[in-house]
Formats: sequence, structure tokens, C-alpha cells
Amino acid sequence: MAHFYLDDSLAAQLAGAEAPLGAIVRLTGPDARHAVTVSRVRPTERLRLGDGAGLIVEGEVVEASPQEVALRVEHVERAPEPRPRIVLVQALAKGDRDELAIQAATELGVDAIVPWQAARSISRWDAAKAEKGRARWATIVREASKQAIRPRVPEVAPLATTAAIAGLAASATVLVLDPLAEHPLTALDAAVLGDRDVVLVVGPEGGVAPEELAALTAAGGRGVRLGGTVLRTSTAGPAAIAVLSGMLGRW
Repeated sequence: MAHFYLDDSLAAQLAGAEAPLGAIVRLTGPDARHAVTVSRVRPTERLRLGDGAGLIVEGEVVEASPQEVALRVEHVERAPEPRPRIVLVQALAKGDRDELAIQAATELGVDAIVPWQAARSISRWDAAKAEKGRARWATIVREASKQAIRPRVPEVAPLATTAAIAGLAASATVLVLDPLAEHPLTALDAAVLGDRDVVLVVGPEGGVAPEELAALTAAGGRGVRLGGTVLRTSTAGPAAIAVLSGMLGRW
């Protein structure tokens, strides 16, 4: 399989070409250096480049240096944004469990990620740490997107409060993962979900606090469970995304 790299200038490079096929596009910066010095990409090899917003091109490398890799475009794909989108609201968790969750969620097809400062989160992001934490999550998501050769890199939103998440129910279907919920996630189907965004809310190690669950359900969210076992915060979101991907016909 061809190596895959991301460059957000790709669409602009193609727009400046007379025709997409046969055009020369260039990968620069850290990704070019990684391609040449780590992956050992050389001329005549095949490579894929994406812009993270739905565009992927594939072709033959014609020049390769640590500063720049040039590719002659032979194939162009444009992936539309999926409807409905799957949004993961992931509570901050101790250790690296929240990071494991967003990495797997990205590989499995999540479309956006919202970090959540839940009441029972042991990990806390203060004002100074919030932007650093978000940037770290964005890096994890970007690398996971490259590994999975995803045409779209999920957006990582700013740190959210419970009130902000409850507000999403006005325009999206909010599903709170709760092992004690009456109905399983599999009781839903694509017809019920429609084309509104599906927001999956995953609590921290101690679960979603009763007052948070009450606030989310009062706003229109609904509790759903995954089987009869209690999953870790690092696996609950990815498991639910896998279920939804089958339900929505993505897989």
C-alpha cells in the first residue's frame, strides 16, 4: 500500500494546475522529511497525499528530498462529508485512556471529537492546559488519520462543559453511554437516527455523574448501553462507533 501523508495546501495546488491528472503537487515540511528520512520514499515509488478535508491524490514520486517530495498525480478522489456525522464527546481520563479512546475512534471513523471536563474526571485541564491538551489530541487524531488513510481528519473541538454538551441536543441526536440504561444502542436504526449528527457521550472512569445524566436527558439526550458488561472509558466510544458504522451502512 502506498504511504499516505497530509498537506492542507493540496486543494490549492490542484486548483492552480491546468488539469488535475498529470499535475505536480508537492509535500513539504515535517511530512516530507519523514517520508524521505524515515519511510525512505524515493522517485518512482507511489504515494498518496490528502488535505484532510476529503481530497486524496495518488501518483508517482518524481522528486524526493528532505525538504520536498514532488508527486505526479494519476488518480484523484474526493470524499463527501458523511451524513449523519458521528461526534465523540470523550471525558478526560487518567493516564492515557482518553488518548487511546480518540486514537481508536479516529481509526474507526469518528467525524469530530469533543473533550469533556466531566464531574468525575480525575484528569483536569485548567485554562492554561486546555489549549495544550487540545493540540495534543489534534496531533493524535492527525497521526491516526494518516495510519487509517482517512480522507477527512476529525476536528478536535475546545474543551466543553456539560451545559455545552446538553445544548447539542437542539440540533443533534445525543446518546449517553450508560451501562444501566434501559435500551441498548442496537435498538436504534438508521431510520430513527435520520441525518442529524449523532453525538456519543462517554464518561470518565467513574462514569457519568447522576446530575450530568439528568441534565443531558432533560435536554433531549437518551441513555443507551453496550451489551451487559461495563467497558473502560478507552473502549466504550470506539465500540459504539463500530456499532453505529454498521448501522449507518458505513461498513
